[in-house]
Amino acid sequence: MTGWSEYALALAIFVTSHFLPRVGGLRERLIGTFGRRVYFAAYGMLSLCLLAWLIVAAGRAPYVALWPQLPWTRWVPNVVMPVAFVLAVCGIGLPAAVTLGGKSKARFDPANPGFAAITRHPLFLSLALWSAAHLFPNGDLAHAILFGSFFAMALAAIPAFDAKARHCLGDQAEAYFRATALLSPVPLFDGAWRRSNDRRLALRAVLGLVLWQGALQLHDLAGVSPFPL
Repeated sequence: MTGWSEYALALAIFVTSHFLPRVGGLRERLIGTFGRRVYFAAYGMLSLCLLAWLIVAAGRAPYVALWPQLPWTRWVPNVVMPVAFVLAVCGIGLPAAVTLGGKSKARFDPANPGFAAITRHPLFLSLALWSAAHLFPNGDLAHAILFGSFFAMALAAIPAFDAKARHCLGDQAEAYFRATALLSPVPLFDGAWRRSNDRRLALRAVLGLVLWQGALQLHDLAGVSPFPL
C-alpha cells in the first residue's frame, strides 16, 4: 500500500466511523445491547486508535511542501495545547446534553451552568485549537488536509449544535444561551461562580496539564520533537 493509499484509507475509515453509527439507528441499537457507558467507552477507544493511525498515515504520505517549517512555528502548539487540554478535561461531562461530551440525561440549570458559563462547546474549541495550532509547523499537503479538515469540522459543529439546542430545548433555549457563552472569561471574575466551581475545575485543570505533559512525552517517543530544533 502506497503512502497516499494508506492515508486515503485511514481518512475514509475515520470519517465513516463517525457517520455510520447514525445510519439506521445503529448507535441506539448498540447502546440498547451493551449499555451507554460500554458503548461510548468502546467507541472512544476506537476513535482514538483510528486517529492515531490517521496521524501516522499522514506522516507516511509523500511530502508535498506548502509552506516552510520555521523554528517559531513549533512554539505555536506548545503555547496553545495546554489551553486545549484544559478545555477538553474541564468540558467533559457538562450538565447539558446539547454539546459534545455533555451528559446525555442532564437537565440544564441556568442558575448553575458550571463550566458552560465559560464555554458551552469546550470540546469543539479544544479540537479547533489542536488542529489550528498544528497547522503552523506542518506545512505539507497531507498534514494540511488532516488538520485543516479537523479545524473546519470543529468550527462547523458549533453552530450546528447550537441549532440543535434551540430545537431540543424549546422554551428553555433562551435561558440556556443566556447562561452560557461561546467563550467568555467573565465567570472567572465572578465570586459566586468561583465558589461553586473553583475546586472541581482546578483539579480538572491540573489533570489537563498532566495529560498535556504526557502528550509531549508521546511526541518524543514517536521521534517527533515538539520543540524547535
